[in-house]
Amino acid sequence: MAMKTAYSEHKDEKAAAAEIADTLNFKVPTAVLFFASSAYDPQAIAKAVGDALPMTTTLGCTTAGELVDRRMLSGSLVACGLYDDDLEACQASLIADPADEQARRKAFAAIASAADDPLAPDPSRHVGIVLQDGMLGTEEAMMNTLSSISNVPFVGGSAGDDRAFEHTHVFLNGQAMEGGAVLLMLRPKRPFAILKTQSFDVQDRVLTATEVDEASRTVIAFDGKPAAEAYADALGVAVSDLEENFMRHPLGLVMADGEPYVRSPQQLRGSDVVFYCQVKQGVRMNVLSSRDIVADTRRDLERSIAELGSCSGIINFHCILRTVELLAKGQSEAYGDLFSGYPTLGFSTYGESYIGHINQTSTMLILG
Repeated sequence: MAMKTAYSEHKDEKAAAAEIADTLNFKVPTAVLFFASSAYDPQAIAKAVGDALPMTTTLGCTTAGELVDRRMLSGSLVACGLYDDDLEACQASLIADPADEQARRKAFAAIASAADDPLAPDPSRHVGIVLQDGMLGTEEAMMNTLSSISNVPFVGGSAGDDRAFEHTHVFLNGQAMEGGAVLLMLRPKRPFAILKTQSFDVQDRVLTATEVDEASRTVIAFDGKPAAEAYADALGVAVSDLEENFMRHPLGLVMADGEPYVRSPQQLRGSDVVFYCQVKQGVRMNVLSSRDIVADTRRDLERSIAELGSCSGIINFHCILRTVELLAKGQSEAYGDLFSGYPTLGFSTYGESYIGHINQTSTMLILG
């Protein structure tokens, strides 16, 4: 059966949870993934959803905007149900301290119990979802641990708080936690695919990070020059105009196949450049130039679904910077139309997870 989606724009947590449960509970779901605006009280919405679906694993996080089917929403609650028709097994685990390596490994061991071989889950039959506090800054450590433990692919996003950048929460089985993370292991009954899509051309201009503060995601110098000055020179703009060019011209770590993994700058701090994700000392990054998000996503989505052969649902982790750009260009409706005919759930993230922590990207789990 197809993944079932639901949403509510009720402002009361219990009423919103009851509305999604009424839609999804025609048959008891094995798992319900839900994303909630920070306009809701996080403890109240987590408890309300858990209470409304007591026989179901419920997990999710707060957002900077919500996606459901063709709709791009804000201030809402969105959810999807996954049923035993869809899954052979699933298991979730909450990590109270994602900065703790042993806690990350223990959580993976807990979710691996859903695998056919818990010691070596088959990456062709299992897929993971990772939801993380968007303000903690531990995404790189989390993804490094997961990739070192197993070849199972993980996809996900960092929780938001409607661009307040103060407090974000993850949810599991009626509990809301600030500063935490949730892992989910799925063993779908049908094939699946992961799509990473961004909308940039890679330019020849390269900047090498020669002095960094990795902990604060700050580049102090590119090519031995103050970071802001070198970045502005690469774009051919004045330092005073650099920040207004960040969204159109982020930097990208470019793989051997030419595929960029976007590193988006957040702000200037004096002559330093602060990024939304970690930049390592010595890394070479190309200047990127933005393209049309709608056109590129349409092409990549159609290709992925054609290769998979079918689509019963899409879970979309969609960068808040892409949402901001779509809104500014009046393309939100056109973007939503890309998902017509496919049950779709997602949210606007504070960073996307897939083979690391990235920005200005959509990472999607496509269920066949």
